[in-house]
Parts: sequence; structure tokens; C-alpha cells
Amino acid sequence: MTSWKCQNCGYTLNADAPPEKCPNCQEKCEFLNNTCYTPDCQKESVDKRIK
Repeated sequence: MTSWKCQNCGYTLNADAPPEKCPNCQEKCEFLNNTCYTPDCQKESVDKRIK
């Protein structure tokens, strides 16, 4: 499962694909894939460097 982060409000969720509308801010926002793909953040499974 992929972790997605709303560029508008910062809300994160795990889903196969990002939603059309953010469940938190209720806006149609762009979602960034913030899943960790490097060993330094695999413990958390989310890459905190993605803002």
C-alpha cells in the first residue's frame, strides 16, 4: 500500500491510489507519494523529507 500526502493540508493516508478529494480539507488537491523507498526511513515507512 502507498502512503499519500495532501499538498494542501498535509493529511496523509494509505491507499493504492490517491483520492479525488482530500478527506481532511475536502478540497481537490494534488497528493504526493511519500512512501519510504530508502533504508534510512524504512522503520517508519513514510519519508518525512517529502513536504
